[in-house]
Amino acid sequence: MNALDCIKTRRSIRKFKEEAVGRDTINAIVEAAAMSPSWKNTQITRYNIIEDKAILNEIADTCVLDFEFNQKTIRRAPQLVVVSMIKNRCGYEKDGSFSTSKGDRWEMFDAGIASQTFCLAAHDMGVGTVILGIFDEDKVAKAINLADTEKVAALIAMGYPDQECEAPKRKTVEELVRYL
Repeated sequence: MNALDCIKTRRSIRKFKEEAVGRDTINAIVEAAAMSPSWKNTQITRYNIIEDKAILNEIADTCVLDFEFNQKTIRRAPQLVVVSMIKNRCGYEKDGSFSTSKGDRWEMFDAGIASQTFCLAAHDMGVGTVILGIFDEDKVAKAINLADTEKVAALIAMGYPDQECEAPKRKTVEELVRYL
């Protein structure tokens, strides 16, 4: 699939087949996502693949702020990716000061780029994903025993799609662009 087709046809998938995505496929997706650009090539994004149903259920039950839509999506997914990022590296200078007025927000920017690249690579390999943003990052970190040097950036439910989604209406180019 070419890049534009991949971008234009990727959808947020919330219903999955029971079959788990194989580790070779996951590794190939992560290998592609590792090519994402990052602040001064810091490469802070990490991918914690949750396959254990007990942990999936714990995250659904206690970590998504009782948001029923995310609870259902996580329970339907054979796997959940907890995207984490190394703390205090991206956007910082060696002396610990910030490089720009964006401060530590570069961490989330880089994790977002990597998450989108992960989802596009997954789509190219026939794997469905949806990025979930409503969660308590401290509870998720505790549920997966995340190292103190990392923090949670996003959750990505993942599996083989059991639904087909149409693209929602998009804004026109004229609404989105401004030339000066």
